[in-house]
Amino acid sequence: MAFFSKLRERLTRSSSKIGAGLDDIVGEAPEAPPAPPAEMPAPVATPHPQPVQPGLVGRLFGRGEKTEEPRRALDDDMLEELEDMLVQADLGVDTALRVTANIAEGRMGRRVSSTELKELLAAEIARIMASVARPLPLYPKKPQVVLVVGVNGAGKTTTIGKLASQFRAAGKSVVIAAGDTFRAAAVEQLQVWGQRAGVPVMVAPQGSDPASLAWDAMVRAEAEGADLLMIDTAGRLQNRQDLMEELAKIVRVIRKRDPEAPHNTLLVLDATTGQNALNQVETFRKLADVSGLVMTKLDGTARGGVLVALADKFGLPIHAIGVGEQIDDLDAFEPEDFARALVGL
Repeated sequence: MAFFSKLRERLTRSSSKIGAGLDDIVGEAPEAPPAPPAEMPAPVATPHPQPVQPGLVGRLFGRGEKTEEPRRALDDDMLEELEDMLVQADLGVDTALRVTANIAEGRMGRRVSSTELKELLAAEIARIMASVARPLPLYPKKPQVVLVVGVNGAGKTTTIGKLASQFRAAGKSVVIAAGDTFRAAAVEQLQVWGQRAGVPVMVAPQGSDPASLAWDAMVRAEAEGADLLMIDTAGRLQNRQDLMEELAKIVRVIRKRDPEAPHNTLLVLDATTGQNALNQVETFRKLADVSGLVMTKLDGTARGGVLVALADKFGLPIHAIGVGEQIDDLDAFEPEDFARALVGL
């Protein structure tokens, strides 16, 4: 519940965008008609006036009454507005069409309020995402090799640090390999996160072969009996051929020690990139055998709806989502919590 509260609190840009859009679609609440003037009762001569009953004055002057939400009939025009709003919220055209069609089924002509529309939308989003909400699988094999890929700036380094901290808190021993050997800043940042998590970080001289570091990390992880080995990788997409060859070499080398490795290949995505996240999934699925996704920076964007589009289009497991920079700001993905937070409920 603590993470859901944080999610609901920090997903404000996306939720306010979608929530306000749904409010606008249904329409502003009509002004309440003015209360009729109340007749003043004739004064009664009495030495001990009876006390006014609680709420009586409010009822006489029309205060305290609950204003009913405005409603609108669910028709073709309303559905078209809903589709447009969902596309603008980065759910994508195909997903938006599918969601609105499901909402409309059996409800055409029914008058709905904004709250009811939010509940229906949240239920549809949760249904789409239920099948992809899966924690990172853990295997008895030691070490379990987790290859982490993604473009520079997506949050790979912080994600590795947070996951390592959580695994260590769960009693697992972890080794991290700083495989982005061409960026000194990435290595230094990973060392900082390793210190925070209490996890050793293996590094190599700048510009050295990442595959060689991966081999050395495998040897160390095996020797120490580590449960998990997490390998960071470069995220340069300017020259995809170089990156493809680099990732392929890392995989070849670690498979010499364990033919089943890597056991997980995590793609880390930055929510602020919106629909470009779909292109990154397409690209990295060709570069590496991506087994699951982690979405970061959901607290800094109005494009949180792209996670729904990713689930709908690719069906890849979503292992975790991030809503901040602190070490506990990454948690398992819960579809119902996310869906309700996203629409502003």
